[in-house]
Amino acid sequence: MKDVPNLMVLVQEALLLKKQPFAESQLGKNKTLGLLFFNSSLRTRLSTQKAAQNLGMNVIVMNVSQDGWALEMEDGTVMNGDKVEHVKEAAAVIGQYCDIIGIRSFASLTDRDKDYQEEVVHKFVQYAGVPILSLESATRHPLQSLADLVTIEELKTKDKPKVILTWAPHPKALPQAVPNSFAEWMNRSEDIDFVITHPEGYELAEEFVGNARVTYNQREAFEGADFIYAKNWSSYRDYGQILSKDLDWTVNAEKMGLTDNAKFMHCLPVRRNMIVTDEVIDSPNSVVIQEAGNRVCAAQAVLKHMLLNMLYA
Repeated sequence: MKDVPNLMVLVQEALLLKKQPFAESQLGKNKTLGLLFFNSSLRTRLSTQKAAQNLGMNVIVMNVSQDGWALEMEDGTVMNGDKVEHVKEAAAVIGQYCDIIGIRSFASLTDRDKDYQEEVVHKFVQYAGVPILSLESATRHPLQSLADLVTIEELKTKDKPKVILTWAPHPKALPQAVPNSFAEWMNRSEDIDFVITHPEGYELAEEFVGNARVTYNQREAFEGADFIYAKNWSSYRDYGQILSKDLDWTVNAEKMGLTDNAKFMHCLPVRRNMIVTDEVIDSPNSVVIQEAGNRVCAAQAVLKHMLLNMLYA
């Protein structure tokens, strides 16, 4: 987000590209985007690949854990274990083949300090020699959050809509990347009344909470809301721990009835009848498919600016 000088200009560019996806189809001609996935992906992989192709780019996709050598990230280590190749060489070599590299890596949820240092992304920034695009990292998912903001801009009926980020239960421990990014981008948007609600113990890092109002009362937060964004995350304080699986936090029709006819949002994939009931996600107010569709124009707007920066560098 800090690489974006004017957030709403980028949002409007994404919306324009949604209407005219092939208007810049010559911009990426003879340029190659490498997509490296250290973790599984559906929307991020397909949407970013399609966005690049809309711009005329060639795309190389690699599932690192399956298709490549295990990478050593630590400097100065004696590589006598299971790591076959050091990131210094791997990143530099991939940089020889690609003009832009997209990296997707998740948090370990075991070492907070290490996760929040964003080792994988920063090592590629350090050694690849080409621009790096975050496809999700241990602490952020910027392309998702840009698509979320595009969706809100498309659908809002008020100059300053009330947007709620609500924690919801999940059977597994999940990173804070999506809620962190969502909070970061909502706080950057001046025309949004932003509220975060979650059980006690699920507070996000202060740098991401920013100026958002925080409440432990979910129903109170929902009152008069225009957008409900549901997402699970594990504890930041008791790092990586599941403190609750309380189904009272599941988004259901009764709670949505407290809103001002709010739209329901989620980044997907979603655990039905844990995160949200079937009744809500299958309702006309669910915009999760439109939101996922906007992943293409969001990624395309970002790639367009990266290509332009390269062209005029």
